Amino acid sequence: MISKNKFILLVGFCLTFNIAFTQKTLDRISVKGNSFINEKNDTIVFRGYNTSDPDKLQKQNQWKKSYFKEIKKWGGNIVRFPVHPSAWTERGKENYLSLLDDGIKWATELQMHVIIDWHSIGNLKTQMYHHDRYDTTLKQTFDFWRTIAVKYGKNKTVAFYELFNEPTMYNNTLGTISWLEWKEMNEEMITIIKANGGEGIPLVAGFNWAYDLTPVKENPINATGIGYVSHPYPQKREQPWKDKWTEDWGFVKQKYPVILTEIGFSHTEDEGSHQPVINDDDTYGDAITNYCDEKEISYVIWVFDAQWAPKLFEDFETYTPSRHGKYFKKKINSYNYNKK
Repeated sequence: MISKNKFILLVGFCLTFNIAFTQKTLDRISVKGNSFINEKNDTIVFRGYNTSDPDKLQKQNQWKKSYFKEIKKWGGNIVRFPVHPSAWTERGKENYLSLLDDGIKWATELQMHVIIDWHSIGNLKTQMYHHDRYDTTLKQTFDFWRTIAVKYGKNKTVAFYELFNEPTMYNNTLGTISWLEWKEMNEEMITIIKANGGEGIPLVAGFNWAYDLTPVKENPINATGIGYVSHPYPQKREQPWKDKWTEDWGFVKQKYPVILTEIGFSHTEDEGSHQPVINDDDTYGDAITNYCDEKEISYVIWVFDAQWAPKLFEDFETYTPSRHGKYFKKKINSYNYNKK
């Protein structure tokens, strides 16, 4: 006969064992040649969605697990968190990290990896930006990545650190910066991340609002275990796109991993439609996804939100897909990994 105390201990052990047995974990993603791989050495191609800023979603009471469950229903195996410097500053480091803690936990439970993105647009050298929400300094940027590396460096769910969202000189209205200067800044960020225990993959964007990677041909980043980013929205180049994409950024995949951390489209009459995302003849979706599938290039759709454009759904109550939401929900759910 089991005593009461022994019974309690036995129940506690069983509960602990069951929790440990059912706890979901994700593989560490790393770089091998021009691909991302998991711990079994399998090539992994990511297709997923950008959240809007976690700060924005929390203020709307939408930063919750049900939002992540919906992303999973739409077929994503990765989510990108765009952290605006203004929100990071205003909310405060510890409070913002609490938001990231929750998002990373929900993503882990739903078996989706995470990109943490320092979401600034402009010239980090001159500290001139496209809008006040993107205002940052080199010191704050370095400190952000030190903080992320210390906090999440061993976390396997956090697969990527996107160092700076969209570098641009905006026709020199934000001042000038050379590729060699930008290269040095990124190499410094990567050094800081690795020295502070960051085991995720740093992602480096090119100029022209993270579209142009042509300087990589002659002067690649002097670091191992990294990937490159492009944001090839429809109006960045005139049709036909394929050869121009290869010339501008696709060639990088011959040697290094590439991930398109923002793609998407809208029609002229769609709410919030703006350059460079307009594509009225509906040819962009097939063109960009077929190009990526052919070359095993990962991509992430902008944006899983009902206000920011091009929005993927109409409202937070029903998640009714928008025009480009219908396209990508169907497309991403068609991949074989979603049927396993």
